[in-house]
Amino acid sequence: MPKITFMGAGSTVFAKNVLGDCILTPSLQDSEIALYDIDIQRLKDSEAMLNNINSNNNGHAKIKSYTNRKDALRGANYVVNAIQVGGYDPCTITDFEIPKKYGLRQTIADTLGIGGIFRALRTIPVMLDFARDMEEGCPDAWFLNYSNPMAMLTGAMLKASSIKTVGLCHSVQKCVPDLLKSLDIGVNAEDSQWKIAGINHQA
Repeated sequence: MPKITFMGAGSTVFAKNVLGDCILTPSLQDSEIALYDIDIQRLKDSEAMLNNINSNNNGHAKIKSYTNRKDALRGANYVVNAIQVGGYDPCTITDFEIPKKYGLRQTIADTLGIGGIFRALRTIPVMLDFARDMEEGCPDAWFLNYSNPMAMLTGAMLKASSIKTVGLCHSVQKCVPDLLKSLDIGVNAEDSQWKIAGINHQA
């Protein structure tokens, strides 16, 4: 039975999307799912939501919340990272407002440009703390990074730790259907094959 640890499990919608997919996937439905977040109430909310999904699908998964990070990581096969350091207020707001004050406007400030750099600078140290704990408690686990800025964070993990790391985007599957629809060339996504690689938010 694989152990999947979800860092930032208080992100209830994202936990539902990623872990809901795991619960519905036959090869992963018997997993031990370890939830970790620093926000206890949001952690409880996510645990209740995932237990509901699990019970509605024959209850194969074992779901447990942790407030101790090392305990959550110990023995994991996969570690899913979906953290946001600093929260929306103040940090996401300042990622826009400080560059705007100096004449730099951004479409999105979590992946590219100075806003993405701000976000990386406050997130990389936290992720490297995760890496140290993983090197101790689950050195062979795969670290699946969903946090932005994707390229900077994934690169930092690969360069500064021994942890096997890959950057992913849960919404990338919408790229081609939406692109084909907007092009209006009479080609359906169901009749297409595609490969997507590179920096997210640029499709």
